[in-house]
Amino acid sequence: MHRQQLLGQLKNHAPIDAVERDKLRRIVSFVRTNPRCFDRSLGVGHITGSAWLVNKTGTRVLLTHHRKLKRWLQLGGHADGQADVPAVAMREAREESGLAQIEHVQQEIFDVDVHEIPAHGAEPTHEHFDIRYLLRAVGNDDIQISDESLELAWVSPEQLDGLSVDESVRRMQRKWVVQLG
Repeated sequence: MHRQQLLGQLKNHAPIDAVERDKLRRIVSFVRTNPRCFDRSLGVGHITGSAWLVNKTGTRVLLTHHRKLKRWLQLGGHADGQADVPAVAMREAREESGLAQIEHVQQEIFDVDVHEIPAHGAEPTHEHFDIRYLLRAVGNDDIQISDESLELAWVSPEQLDGLSVDESVRRMQRKWVVQLG
């Protein structure tokens, strides 16, 4: 996948509200104007790939209590030059969960977001242009915490309501609940 393939996926994504529509517009503009959009070294920001990773039955989602950001988030991370963003989401889900058996529920984009990452050490404040995919764990649910997490937790929609999460996680929760039926 190169920029044109990502732009094609973004063109086919249907945001569920005005906020996500604005995030999509910003991501498309960023990808079109930055040939190095997948490179972490691009100081203003870069593409990241995330996973809304549900269990086999689709009734729980795996969230990480992120070590640096100190917030509950979906699994995900930097493309590091890789233009195949669905593969980035898969790689990050495996690395951050310790789960080996994960599959894409759909190849289409599940959600998009743009969020600011605060300065950390020598890394300046920048933006993550996050492309999110719906994935499912198909093996066991035995997770292993990576160095990037303080904690991992499989949570139901009801349990997620009790966590302090940002609005983009709430948006993915709403989409997920609709899919649960």
